[in-house]
Amino acid sequence: MLRTLTLLGFALNVQAAEVSVAVASNFTAPMRKIAEAFEQETGHRAVLSSGSTGGFHVQINNGAPFEVLLAADEETPLKVERGGLGVEGSRFTYAIGRLVLWSQQPGFVDDKGDVLRRGKFERIAIANPKLAPYGAAAAETLTRLGLLKDVQPRLVQGENIAQTYQFVATGNVPLGFVAMSQVIADGKISRGSAWIVPAEFHTPIRQDAILLTKGKDAPAAISLMRFLRSDKARALIRSFGYDV
Repeated sequence: MLRTLTLLGFALNVQAAEVSVAVASNFTAPMRKIAEAFEQETGHRAVLSSGSTGGFHVQINNGAPFEVLLAADEETPLKVERGGLGVEGSRFTYAIGRLVLWSQQPGFVDDKGDVLRRGKFERIAIANPKLAPYGAAAAETLTRLGLLKDVQPRLVQGENIAQTYQFVATGNVPLGFVAMSQVIADGKISRGSAWIVPAEFHTPIRQDAILLTKGKDAPAAISLMRFLRSDKARALIRSFGYDV
């Protein structure tokens, strides 16, 4: 019996593999939790690389060895598929992001975002709208409010949403537009003050996943794409403030 169990364990270990995943910065925290659950359930290990969706697009076009892309938008996976670098029919929306105007200072941001109109801040951080979907959503929000022109001289752009969050979290910039997933814990804003931007103020931040051609025959990559649709993964995604 002991020999049989040992051989069975060996066989499972042989079958387990790694999958290289490009993860949009805003989804890093939930994806770490998902990767843990994925490994526990399947034995496969997800190796995560975090960065801007625009940056990943360039890397994939240049032959980067990623097998799965979890983008912060829906346009990039579509471009990847049309460019022949993604598996046709594998795209799906794994999360819908929420935008938050946030300050690490309690009471600085009111729950209606009126701090933007009062203008009592020297700088405000957003992610680069040309590279980061959350940055584009922030620019849309400011435009919707009729404040983009007034705020423009005070904008501090992060390369991606992770850098934008760091600007605000360190206090170097008093407030900024970040992803809700970066500031939420147990279903509420974990610290500081925030205005949750109404969903109708910007184009929905649909975040799509796609199986890349480098992973089309990789069992671990295929298994991860399936796992992302599971009830367990969806529950984890919701716990970080995303819609699914």
